[in-house]
Amino acid sequence: MRFLHLADLHFGKSIYGTSLLENGDQGAWVDRFLALAETIRPDAVVIAGDVYDRGAPSGDAVQLLSRMLTKLSALSIPVMMCAGNHDSVQRLSFASPLLALAGVHISGSLYDDPMLSHVTLHDEHGPVTFWLMPYVFPALIAGALGDDSLRGSEEAVRALLHTQPVDFSGRNVLIAHQNVTVNGTPGEHGGSESMVGGVGQIDYTVFDGFDYVALGHIHAAYPVGREAVRYAGSPLCYHFNETRQAAKGPLLVELGAKGEAVKVETLVIPPLHPMREIRGAYEEIRDAELSDPRRGEYLRVVLTDRRVSPEIAAFFRELYQGRDSVLMELCSEFTQLSGAAGALERGDVEQKSIEDLFGDFYTERSDGTPPADADAQLLAEAGELLRRTDPHAAPTARDVERLLDYLTGQEAER
Repeated sequence: MRFLHLADLHFGKSIYGTSLLENGDQGAWVDRFLALAETIRPDAVVIAGDVYDRGAPSGDAVQLLSRMLTKLSALSIPVMMCAGNHDSVQRLSFASPLLALAGVHISGSLYDDPMLSHVTLHDEHGPVTFWLMPYVFPALIAGALGDDSLRGSEEAVRALLHTQPVDFSGRNVLIAHQNVTVNGTPGEHGGSESMVGGVGQIDYTVFDGFDYVALGHIHAAYPVGREAVRYAGSPLCYHFNETRQAAKGPLLVELGAKGEAVKVETLVIPPLHPMREIRGAYEEIRDAELSDPRRGEYLRVVLTDRRVSPEIAAFFRELYQGRDSVLMELCSEFTQLSGAAGALERGDVEQKSIEDLFGDFYTERSDGTPPADADAQLLAEAGELLRRTDPHAAPTARDVERLLDYLTGQEAER
């Protein structure tokens, strides 16, 4: 059984104000992926969550997914897809019984019926059952299973999987979107999902018994705990930190007879616009870039020896515009400031509130423009939360509710 493992497509994603959908990046990737699928003809394609970048995706994002699924169906390649934390499981699973007739299988909501969707395919070694588990929110699973003792993500996933009629004497593949770790130690996070932190950690042993676990959520590709529990990573770089990872592409997974080692190979798909981060002294970067002919890139330039002046900004903008590249960020790590904007001594920092420190940082990075009143008020709310709670404790439900109420009120006023 050979199948392609994808995850974290994030259709509709924008970075630094550039839409990867409107700029052609995600459409070009889909075209290249479909050409690859047509060439190798896998037995299935599995997509492990975060299909969209937001729960209410744009029409263009929906159309891109539609084009991808329609072509795979026309190639008679079954698709198994689960919802991630960025997806709305209800929207993603719209018309799923009808789509299943065309070979497109989508995880349903677990909160009315906590039984996982599953599909069985066959090869020369017999059946392989694919189990589709959307992103698990513990409180909702506790309600669905009628067990209020389920507090954490690991407890909820263990209880959920325990209720499933999985025959572990046969071959089983689980498709899931969770923060999976080894003894509480996280793996290699990228930049675009760095907020994951310790939220919702699940030990890889939860998935013992499954012959392969196709994971999504973390944007780097690597095994977790054992070779058959794997993140596929995102198809494109969604943060400049991710340029430090190995070349990205879907995983080609080969599942042999029960008990045989799983074979995994990365099939690299080049991006339409490669991302590159450049860091160093201004004159060194300037000279190197003037002699570098590369075109059509997304770039981040970090100066280490001076501040960004209008003249420097104009130089880089004009250079990259002439090469059909996009300068997404130009910033400086140079810390020696002069005059009234001199560097704060440690004592000065300790005397300032978190709101004032943020305001100073924002104003300095925005050429003297202070943060808007709404932003300052939000920081005041967050600062107050920080001051009255244990810095080593997780926010309480009431803390989160308070911030959400504030944000909802701000949104309503707009």
